[in-house]
Amino acid sequence: MTRRKDPRSARLPVSAGELPAFTPVPRRCNRHDGWTPTRQRGFIEALADTGSVEAAARAVDMSSVGAYHLRRQAGAEEFRAAWEAALALGIQRIEDVAMDRALNGTEEPVYSYGKLIGTRIKHNDRLLMFMLRNRAPQRFAAGGGPKGLNAVGQMQLDKLKKQWRAEWEAQQHNVTPAEVRASIERKIIDIRRRLERERPPRRAALSEEPLAAFARFAELRDRDLAAAGADEATRTMVGGTLDTPTHFDNAPATPALPAPEREDEEPPRHPPEGWSYGKPKPAPPPKTVWTLKDESFDP
Repeated sequence: MTRRKDPRSARLPVSAGELPAFTPVPRRCNRHDGWTPTRQRGFIEALADTGSVEAAARAVDMSSVGAYHLRRQAGAEEFRAAWEAALALGIQRIEDVAMDRALNGTEEPVYSYGKLIGTRIKHNDRLLMFMLRNRAPQRFAAGGGPKGLNAVGQMQLDKLKKQWRAEWEAQQHNVTPAEVRASIERKIIDIRRRLERERPPRRAALSEEPLAAFARFAELRDRDLAAAGADEATRTMVGGTLDTPTHFDNAPATPALPAPEREDEEPPRHPPEGWSYGKPKPAPPPKTVWTLKDESFDP
């Protein structure tokens, strides 16, 4: 069974001219097991092959901690530049390996009852779409948009969205309570005008019988309200008149809440006496246990 090598540790041939020439970092003493010029060049080549600092250091029998320490030393300017160039080249090679896996799949073993019976090729469609969207964003845009974005482009877009949102909120006008009240009054006036337009055709559609019934209703209503001492405004609010019937002609009269004692006092928010929204609360059970703290305790 043949398995594919991990791209982080696989050494690929580096052609001449792909890596910049650099002067090795000078060392105080040349040790055979230290960062010799040969090991430094080998590390850069392995870094270009694998794209992994850990794998490149292991390829020259050194540690990644020592590689980072070497990069911080004085006189390591060219070494750092070669490091960046090799890392960029290694990332490109990793992308090539990922594209190869996305196209050709990966070979994985197949077991049955704990025994290896063969291998199969597994394809990763999500990896394939990821590679296509990053290498050809104009043709394979995510979400059906005209252009796909990589990670950097998405960050820039999110930043612009926040900026546009802040500018939009700054341009918005803060609505005052007076403007809200005026808007509500305009809507009420529009409703009244609409009712005024609809009232004549609705009245014309009535026959003499409902008109006579309404006239009789208005007569009896005015008699009862006059006996109760109600004024003209109250009479109109309760049922309107024969000439100007209101939308609440058939609605029952609702008792009004008691008026406040002072002008600056708000009307009571609780219902007046006699109103009931449901079944009355049951009376509490009689007290059967007494203590010495009770004033009505009678031994």
